[in-house]
Amino acid sequence: MKKTIHNIAAVTALTLSAFACHAFADDDDMQEIAVVSKEFGLISLDDAKAKALAAKPGVVTDAELENRKFSKGWDYEFEIVANDGTEWDVYVDAKTGKVNNVNRDWF
Repeated sequence: MKKTIHNIAAVTALTLSAFACHAFADDDDMQEIAVVSKEFGLISLDDAKAKALAAKPGVVTDAELENRKFSKGWDYEFEIVANDGTEWDVYVDAKTGKVNNVNRDWF
């Protein structure tokens, strides 16, 4: 039973990985993120993604670049599905590459 659950988790992770790669390749938002990050001297999406995955290993299912309203800066927000199926939000400072926050997504 335990082995079956691990196999299901592995297949789910591979499926999500394929979906995430496809979504990044076709999404106009990714081009906009690249333009904004270059314009403001931010780290690249790929560098931020590597930092997020180092903090919370798994599969990235979504990524956004957000302007922080109160602290005046930019964050990359990544939605990550861990190998055990739990969902996480990881926030990476887009200027420094520092992981600012890792939160379990309960929804």
